[in-house]
Amino acid sequence: MSVSEIIALVSGIALFLFGMSLMGDGLKKLSGGKLEPILYKLSGTKLKGILLGTGVTAAIQSSSATAVMAVGFVNSGMMKVKQAINVIIGAILGTSITGWIICLSYIKGGGVIGEIASTATLTGIVAVSGVLIRMISKKQSTKQIGNILMGFAVLMFGLSTMSGAVGGLGDEPWFTSAFTSLSNPFLGILIGILFTALLQSASAAVGILQALSVTGAIAFSEAVPLLMGICIGAAVPVMLSAIGAGVEGKRAAAVYPVANIFGVFVCAVIYYTLDAFIEIPLDNMVMNPFSTAIVNTVLRLAMVIILFPLTGVIEKVVTAIIKDKKGKQPDEKPEIILEDRFIAHPALAIEQTEIYIKQMAGLAKEGITEAFTLFENYTDEGFDRVKRMEDNVDSYEDSLGTYMMKLTGREMMADQSKKISLFLHTLTDFERISDHSLNLAQSARELYEKGIHFSDSAREELKVMFKAVDAVLNLTTQSFTEADTVSAARVEPLEELIDDLADNMKHNHIDRLQRGVCTLNQGFVFNDIVTNCERVSDHCSNIALDIIELSGSELHPHEYSHNLMKQDSEEFHEIYDEYSRVFKI
Repeated sequence: MSVSEIIALVSGIALFLFGMSLMGDGLKKLSGGKLEPILYKLSGTKLKGILLGTGVTAAIQSSSATAVMAVGFVNSGMMKVKQAINVIIGAILGTSITGWIICLSYIKGGGVIGEIASTATLTGIVAVSGVLIRMISKKQSTKQIGNILMGFAVLMFGLSTMSGAVGGLGDEPWFTSAFTSLSNPFLGILIGILFTALLQSASAAVGILQALSVTGAIAFSEAVPLLMGICIGAAVPVMLSAIGAGVEGKRAAAVYPVANIFGVFVCAVIYYTLDAFIEIPLDNMVMNPFSTAIVNTVLRLAMVIILFPLTGVIEKVVTAIIKDKKGKQPDEKPEIILEDRFIAHPALAIEQTEIYIKQMAGLAKEGITEAFTLFENYTDEGFDRVKRMEDNVDSYEDSLGTYMMKLTGREMMADQSKKISLFLHTLTDFERISDHSLNLAQSARELYEKGIHFSDSAREELKVMFKAVDAVLNLTTQSFTEADTVSAARVEPLEELIDDLADNMKHNHIDRLQRGVCTLNQGFVFNDIVTNCERVSDHCSNIALDIIELSGSELHPHEYSHNLMKQDSEEFHEIYDEYSRVFKI
């Protein structure tokens, strides 16, 4: 090869890889970030997981990317290893679709119709269309269509450049000799592994093999071991993604090489055994891009069929390979694993964040409930539980806050930005609710240690207050976890009632102090308890209004919020009256 042909080959490979990346990114963004989350939401059964793995990989043009996402799901606790195995097996087949897309660049025809339908004409039309759509469109979703078309055109042009650069290699003795040596299965598989590991993409490796096949120097017996090696070599980026992952994440990453090695081994044994006894007539068939795509698809389909009934065995193998040296240790501190690899996929990062912030909300509510029980039956163990829960909520806030700040710098869809905004708004409120649970627990401890006892009327008032706060917390956590604006709309009237209850309780306690029914020490603690309850309801109000304002619902959030503050809403008064009949002192 001349220097110019080498430069043309390298340039073609670069354009091909860039086109694949551009097309895959466009497809992902066009889906609105919905492709990735369905992997863990709908991969409950074996068949569903395999079909989803196949479909998503076909869409994003990378089995490694799908496998890496599955590793992230498992590492963060969003998916079990068993589910990831099904997805990864599906990804093995899904990546073969790229070979068929590449075949479009080798369509040829004669005459006028053939010229119009030629690859060069098709590439030109697609490129111009992509550029025009990208320039003219104002909608992000339409712009992504332009990116997909441009990526496809760049991919096609890169393949054309590669094919042109290697076109004369078929007549070179050294090139023909090199490929003839690859009929040795071990050497062919090894070359395929190294080549794919270098490119970090099975689709790219198959595409380059298709380009080389136009030389006419590659026979069926040489292509098969190369394609087998390509299957195994694609595991390298997946294994690299497991660096720093937990035990479960490493096990999920190990699934990809284990499944591919076993699948290739069985296929190789079957193929070479048959070839030894009956001498398969296809061995000397000269490969072209179309036959290469067919063999690649058939090989991967055979691997999926072989692996389908063996998911349980694969799980046992990876569990045996990656041992949990530490073992299970009883520890109440939450394990918060926020995957940095998901930052590149905002939909996944948001789904993961939502899971943890809902756990945080539940923990904050549980802390208040536990603190209330200490007033009836104080124990040091109960106080310690409240303290641990408050510490854990702080851990959630630190981890989630840092993670979401990383995410805010990413390009996101409008609804994704809205969700992150809601989470950032509510994060501090849930943390402050947890702080008040510890304040209430400290008040309960003070009452116990000092032997302070409230009057019967004071205790009854506190019971009513605790029930009202418990109700507003239930409404708030329900509206947050279920994105329920109807429940959120009921929070503000109840919060206003709790404010009124707090004022009445403080006035009543002053009256009891003046009458000598309660002492000054009791008064200080009583006011602290009431104030903390009032503050909890204030934070619930903040969360509920954020849910309404960021929901885009028909409640006209800004106007609704303004009316609630003015308290001139008929709906507000109806809900307020309803709660005032339930919680009264």
